[in-house]
Amino acid sequence: MYTLYYSPGTASMVVHLALLEIGADYELKLVDIEQGAQHDAQYRKLNPCGHVPTLVIDGQPVWESVALLTILAERHPQAKLIPPAGTPAHNAWLQWSVYLSNTLMSSYRFWFYPRELGSEEHSPAIRAALQNKIEKVWDHLDTHLSAHGPYMLGTEFSGIDLLLIMLLRWSRNMPRPATEWPALKRFAELMRARESWKRLYELEGLSTW
Repeated sequence: MYTLYYSPGTASMVVHLALLEIGADYELKLVDIEQGAQHDAQYRKLNPCGHVPTLVIDGQPVWESVALLTILAERHPQAKLIPPAGTPAHNAWLQWSVYLSNTLMSSYRFWFYPRELGSEEHSPAIRAALQNKIEKVWDHLDTHLSAHGPYMLGTEFSGIDLLLIMLLRWSRNMPRPATEWPALKRFAELMRARESWKRLYELEGLSTW
């Protein structure tokens, strides 16, 4: 049994999707980030960074969404969320997980939280620079999927696709959403048709893309 501390639509989304794909037993614990619950002393004992998600594994709290995706994929090989170790596909999986974390997730952090760059609201120059950085990643991913898709590792779905669909969703209110790139749009349509995606929306009470 796992316990996932989550907030709807946040970085906990990829971990929740992985749990659904695996079919593991788990329970959900809502962390109301709008009310600052992630900073409560009790939650900080689980996650000293005060972020979501946190996943309790065998009684121990573990955090960082990409690390949790990797752990779950490796603990449940029957779900085929990660290719076997030592294969080129496994190497590619690790490559893309680090790339998406280092480029998109870190850039989104600054996009959504201007205070981390020292202001209540981004200046036009900083906003444009962040938008440009994110859109260059979409350019790269769209080119990759056009040539090697429809999934990130080719014809076979994997856990990296769960990470990417979450990140695509985060762009929905940006000046140019990721779904304006053709291969990314096709990818999003494939992923949104999965049962895990539909079930997550039901469980987390999400409605909008």
